[in-house]
Amino acid sequence: MENEFANSAKLRAEDFLALHQEPGVFVIPNPWDAGSAKILEIMGFKALATTSAGFAYTLGKADGDIAVSREKTIDNIHDIVQATCIPVSADLGKGFGDDPADCARTIKEAVIWGVSGGSIEDATGNPDDPIYPFGLAVERIKAAVNAKRDAPYPFILTARAENLIYGRDDLKDTIKRLIAFAEAGADVLFAPGLKTLQEIEMVVKAVAPHPVNVLMGIPGTNFTVKMLEQLGVKRISVGSSLARAACGAFSRAAEEILIHGTFSYADEAKPYKELNDLFSCSKG
Repeated sequence: MENEFANSAKLRAEDFLALHQEPGVFVIPNPWDAGSAKILEIMGFKALATTSAGFAYTLGKADGDIAVSREKTIDNIHDIVQATCIPVSADLGKGFGDDPADCARTIKEAVIWGVSGGSIEDATGNPDDPIYPFGLAVERIKAAVNAKRDAPYPFILTARAENLIYGRDDLKDTIKRLIAFAEAGADVLFAPGLKTLQEIEMVVKAVAPHPVNVLMGIPGTNFTVKMLEQLGVKRISVGSSLARAACGAFSRAAEEILIHGTFSYADEAKPYKELNDLFSCSKG
């Protein structure tokens, strides 16, 4: 069984690497649990990325550095990997610690979980000082890069510059960080919160030829896959937006019951048999 798991992890990682090397763009949606991951796989997506926010909401918690423990996060990622047969990239937050060694440890554990890649961000989790100093942020990525080199398969490390989603509207510093992360050995660069095509194009050009991940599913960024492909974006993720969309549908259905006393929401719900049949073919 160990050899079977190792072989599966290697094949998935090679598929994930190929997606980054092939021409064009691909969408990597963000499931929040094993069930949502399985639905996305069956629909035809080629790779998945976990969402810390989406998972936190399932636990009745707000997203944040200390909201969900390392152990619970690991268990959820493991469930998603086990439920699917396609590459999974893990949202690893800040690496569950401030020290570069924490990032290295987290990457090594991610490899044990069989994930095909993972992201490390430069957000501290401290609202009074939300972004790591430049030098420390780079050292943390360097540690993650050194750790991934020991993986028995090509682990895709994504380095995230978080300025824009933490109220620091400093694109110049964001690009400076992304360039430094690329020079440190990160495979993919990601600055969530880019809101214009011009900003996206500036990032793509600044870190070329390294692949860039762009976040969609946030207000004011309703760009098409084709538009982003034309700018040279390699990968598109949607963060917690699918989880939020599910919560929105759930809330509207509950409000209909509570306020109007009707149940028409069920007309648009996935049929019981369809979901049962879908999950009956789940891996394992």
